[in-house]
Amino acid sequence: MPNPKRRHSKARTSKRRAHDALTATGISECPNCHEPKLPHRICRKCGTYKGREVIETKEAAS
Repeated sequence: MPNPKRRHSKARTSKRRAHDALTATGISECPNCHEPKLPHRICRKCGTYKGREVIETKEAAS
């Protein structure tokens, strides 16, 4: 089997591999206010996590 004549440069290898690790961010829905949020994070809109209020938001304070 033929072997490569010259080594690929680091830049050329990195350019080829650059897009391989990119994936779309998974977005879940907050069970309390049904707003989109990142999984395993506090909801920015209502301030709840796993059904309990973790931080007090401006909306809840009003």
